Amino acid sequence: MLRIAIQSKGRLNEESTAMLKEIGINIDDSKRKYLSKAANFPVEMLYLRDDDIPGVVANGSASLGIVGLNEVAEKGYDVQVVEKLGFGACRISLAIPKAVEYTGVEYFEGKKIATSYPKILKEFLDSKGVSATIEVITGSVEIAPAAGIADAIFDIVSSGSTLVANNLKEVEVVFESEAVLISGGNLSEEEQSILAEIQFRLESARISRGKKYLLMNLPKSALEEAIRILPAMRSPTVLPLADEGWCSLHSVVDNKDLWEKVRQLKEIGAEGILVLNVDKIIL
Repeated sequence: MLRIAIQSKGRLNEESTAMLKEIGINIDDSKRKYLSKAANFPVEMLYLRDDDIPGVVANGSASLGIVGLNEVAEKGYDVQVVEKLGFGACRISLAIPKAVEYTGVEYFEGKKIATSYPKILKEFLDSKGVSATIEVITGSVEIAPAAGIADAIFDIVSSGSTLVANNLKEVEVVFESEAVLISGGNLSEEEQSILAEIQFRLESARISRGKKYLLMNLPKSALEEAIRILPAMRSPTVLPLADEGWCSLHSVVDNKDLWEKVRQLKEIGAEGILVLNVDKIIL
């Protein structure tokens, strides 16, 4: 059994659960307690606050954790990033009142900056040779300038709507974050085997995203040109039809290229083109 610590609520919890479901790990959290076991895979979920996850993974109470890279950097525990998961993207930025003119990083010299991420902020200011007072606030950081607590804030930005609502503007992006899978590095042989299976499934899911499966009938005379248009992962599948002058061609394409590929294929005589969703691709 392998224990994975995940955020107990919020967007990262929802996206983590969706990712696990995508790779066939079903967690019944309808009657969630502190721990929930998967019905079909040897893992259990440990639900925690996001800022507790790196420490719990570092001390071995959980084998793995799913958490924002920002929390890993801020807490500074000895954990390893096993996988970047491709969701939960955000940034930690410096923001100041909208009416204030920004002249560059030197603007923050001697200023008070409110944040929940003092470690990341201090490292950034030190790297720029800027001396500022860091006011640690654990919640509602964005109200600090209006409340007279600080001159600026250093906080997570996703859409930027919270900054706008508080009459602030983003002036420096300091840290780019996303959800990551972390490990303390001391996994047993059984846990390593389970992790390898998780990584295998994650890679399959990652490859399949944004892909479409194409099937079409094609004149054999156009086959060489069709293969040039659709190189596929190795090469397209070609099957004979009852009509000796025709064949059936199957391939996988990126969704972003779909309509351009369809146009090119129709121009060389492709007919009966079917476009199907791809669930999983196993290499």
